Amino acid sequence: MDNMEIEKKFLINTLPAELEKYPFHHIEQGYLSTAPVVRVRKQDDEYYLTYKGKGLLAREEYNLPLTKESYEHLKEKADGNIISKKRYLIPLEETDLTIELDIFDPPFSPLCLAEVEFPDIESADRFIPPAWFGKDVTEDPAYHNSNMSKQIF
Repeated sequence: MDNMEIEKKFLINTLPAELEKYPFHHIEQGYLSTAPVVRVRKQDDEYYLTYKGKGLLAREEYNLPLTKESYEHLKEKADGNIISKKRYLIPLEETDLTIELDIFDPPFSPLCLAEVEFPDIESADRFIPPAWFGKDVTEDPAYHNSNMSKQIF
């Protein structure tokens, strides 16, 4: 299943202790299209164009590198909200999995979402989230960043 993204997504009500000890990325992204999903993203000093197929738990995903100039040019063409967030990378104890904890900047704050990517659907189905995770919103398209970009504030 090359180029497949298999992930579960959870609301977070309480942040983990000592969050500052984990590595993180600053992410800014905009959507050129939401059907299909075509996104431009700046992650720290790296730039990408991403295509995502249909699906909630599992879907195709392709990332292509961009230059800073290309990113800035395409970002101007993005529809809706530009989403910015801080993404913490938290190893999930006793597994090879990593929790990607997104803390959103305005206008989406105080929203916090955790995503966990899996090697296969069976692993995702067996996943037992840590106690600090809230509601599983994997099947709720409202929490896809592409849909969040269309919200009106």
